[in-house]
Amino acid sequence: MANVQLIDVTLPDFGVPDVRPELALDIYTDRLDRLIAAAERAGIDCIVVYADREHSANIAYLTGFEPRFEEALLVIVPGRRRTLITGPENQAYAAVSPMDLETVLYPPFGLLGQDRRKTPPLADVLSTAGVTSGQRVGVAGWKYFGPDEADDPDTWLETPAYIVDTLRRLVGDGNVVNANRLLMDSSDGLRAINEIDQLAQFEHASSHASEAVKRVLFGARPGMREVEAMRLAQFDGRPTICHPMLGSGARTRLGLGSPTDKMLEKGEPMAVAIGYWGSLTCRAGWLAVDADDLPDGARDYVEKLAAPYFDCAAAWYETVGIGVTGGEIDAMVKSRIGDPFFGLALNPGHLIHLDEWMNTPIYPDSGETLRSGQAIQLDIIPATGTIYATANIEDGIALLDDRGRDELRERHPAAWARIEARRAFMADVLGIRPRPEVLPFSNLAGFLPPFFLSPSRVLIRQ
Repeated sequence: MANVQLIDVTLPDFGVPDVRPELALDIYTDRLDRLIAAAERAGIDCIVVYADREHSANIAYLTGFEPRFEEALLVIVPGRRRTLITGPENQAYAAVSPMDLETVLYPPFGLLGQDRRKTPPLADVLSTAGVTSGQRVGVAGWKYFGPDEADDPDTWLETPAYIVDTLRRLVGDGNVVNANRLLMDSSDGLRAINEIDQLAQFEHASSHASEAVKRVLFGARPGMREVEAMRLAQFDGRPTICHPMLGSGARTRLGLGSPTDKMLEKGEPMAVAIGYWGSLTCRAGWLAVDADDLPDGARDYVEKLAAPYFDCAAAWYETVGIGVTGGEIDAMVKSRIGDPFFGLALNPGHLIHLDEWMNTPIYPDSGETLRSGQAIQLDIIPATGTIYATANIEDGIALLDDRGRDELRERHPAAWARIEARRAFMADVLGIRPRPEVLPFSNLAGFLPPFFLSPSRVLIRQ
């Protein structure tokens, strides 16, 4: 493309934060108060939040606790002490929460084979926590449904049947409803808008995740096994938002695969993705020095796929902003790379939180407007299904209005300095000029080397 060039640049060292910002107790207290108020407006008397290892974002958001190995329930009844029901292994770990919680043991939430001879009936445990006949109970797990998906979306629940069945026997079959929208609606859900300190945590996570991906990009070499390439990331034990992903050759097409003992080979496609809570960074391209290393038929990879893809991603950064509708962003992306060749399958952007994909206001004809406080993932993924494979420049941003930016600058000056440096690099070197409210959290924001053996040779806009 005429306005996209491939040149050598020096990627600045934006730095990474040493200490993860903490969330004060009053943030969690306010979240619970706002959830109770939202439930009351929805006619819900009691909220039961379900969590397991894969689906823990809602309970972690509300309490700072997420179960390890087991399931858990948080029971919220206005006017009563909150009850956290866990299996045996999480009885001690529940103390990680700063909240004043009544922790109750329910052995069947534990792993198979453990002693359950003293198990009380689940109905008794729930009743003691405040669940009573006639209440309208809202269950929050990790997904809700729309009218085009379910005959009765209010009563469709993804939470395990034994829990739902018990609740229905306690309060009445029609009184148990899906409450996930209160937390996860992409415009009005509590988790759609983040506190400043929460965004600072996400910036911390994104800084480290992007540095991990950068180490792989700048260090992967032919002859390494995929697992050896992933070791370059230097994981330090931070909780991940998804499985670390790395694939090469034909495995690149899998998208979600974890690294294996397959050997990296020069002239094959490769992708790597790493995310910690509140972040994900992904890059995809070719393990090559330049186009001459690519197979016959794919040597115009930059012109055919990478350049138009990068130009679209750059336009995404420049289009996204407070008050912009999700439909505008979707239409912009489709106008640039909507051709079937690119094989776009997912929404070109979504909200990111403690779960990698919380929800998205970005979809065809969406009238939802983007708002200050949202954390948003650039997530445009071509799946060509051809010899050209794919490209990826996935990273996260936040949107903050003038007041929010002032507060972030005051409360977290080091994070603000990194954000300003990233914005300057994007504008001055990469030719990407986001609106003032767009705050890049990744140290690789806008940085796309199509050839991983020349990682400093990147696409820019003129």
